[in-house]
Amino acid sequence: MSGESGAVRLSAFDRALLAGEEGEAPKLAMRILARMAEVRGAESMLDIEAAHIDSTIYVGDAGLEFAERLAGLGARVRVPSTLNVSGLDEFHWQEWSVPPEWAEKSARQMRAYDSMGTIPTWTCAPYQGRQTPRFGQQIAWGESNAVAFANSVIGARTERYPDLLDICCAITGRAPAVGLHLDENRLATRVLRLRDVPEELAAADDFYPVLGHLLGPFAEDDPVAISGLPVIPEEDQLKALGAAAASSGAVALFHIPGVTPEAPTLADALGGREPAAILDVGLPELRAARRELTTHAEGTLDMVVLGSPHFSFAEFGKLAALLRERGPERALPDEGGCELVVTTSRAVRDLAERAGLLEPLHAFGGRLMVDTCVLATPMTPGTTRRLMTNSAKYAWYSPGLLGSAVAFGSLAECVESARRGRVVREPGPWDP
Repeated sequence: MSGESGAVRLSAFDRALLAGEEGEAPKLAMRILARMAEVRGAESMLDIEAAHIDSTIYVGDAGLEFAERLAGLGARVRVPSTLNVSGLDEFHWQEWSVPPEWAEKSARQMRAYDSMGTIPTWTCAPYQGRQTPRFGQQIAWGESNAVAFANSVIGARTERYPDLLDICCAITGRAPAVGLHLDENRLATRVLRLRDVPEELAAADDFYPVLGHLLGPFAEDDPVAISGLPVIPEEDQLKALGAAAASSGAVALFHIPGVTPEAPTLADALGGREPAAILDVGLPELRAARRELTTHAEGTLDMVVLGSPHFSFAEFGKLAALLRERGPERALPDEGGCELVVTTSRAVRDLAERAGLLEPLHAFGGRLMVDTCVLATPMTPGTTRRLMTNSAKYAWYSPGLLGSAVAFGSLAECVESARRGRVVREPGPWDP
């Protein structure tokens, strides 16, 4: 593996880890990394400066066993490493329909990763905290929306690290030198061209999840450029775009000329090359993509879910303004209404609380869920079958993962639907 033709060139440090000179946990982690580097065709390894660990969520005994084995071997991360969502809201899980056995195993997995010297962020949106990476920084991040945001919006460099491999990178501080870590693989090969999209629509919060949903199948797993956008998107809009594109496809890097840092122009995004494929998109295609995100077009709702990926401080500001504007009067769940649930990180919750942005949500009777993800936890009741969300990611995955029918809409439509307990559509730029 160190000097043969076609094998991975390992540094003296890599070989020392493989020999167990730094302990059993780094030895195990480097064995896995070296084998995966060989599978990926890497010529060498590279240093990383940060990691985001997606292996933290309890989904079964295998992941728990791996985490506890590493912890038992004394594993410690070598680089600042944030933690993705866990399997439950650690301090409030009893308020939800969580089986005690699931809670106990989820908590054990949380403790195992927490013991490795990690940063207990418990969020799928680590870019919203103090640990945001820098432009050009080599990192090893798991969680698809975080990967898309880091590569695209920040210009940091990470491959799509799967569960278990991410923690191996964090323990060794090393990663295979392949894929989006390398300059030549970060150029766009395809272009999605927006045609005649009105500025009012391009500025709307529900435009970007739809655009991302449409982008995913076209881009597949190649870097892609988006041209013709008539406005400069906000950070949360770019977050929604990346999350949607990483769900309907496997997008880990998108470029928007004049917006994202590696694409001052479309020519820069393409590296001066002609694109391998071009997709022209106008209002008909966008409206069709929007319809695909809804499987529950009308009628009553059990729950309105916001925060997939986790709600940001700015999003809490917008939600608070809408709730204040429309008032707390609504049909309560036991009166035929529905729940309003917002998922976020501990850090953002604390910021929003200090700023008074949670008061309107509490007055409305809404609920907060922190530390976890409503897509991958049993915290939502099994009777919850009719949902509404402003997240394309949540709308895409819920039918398969939760067996639920979903209505997709804007944040304003979600708030009004939560008030009335049924799907409500409001006039807006999507209308013909």
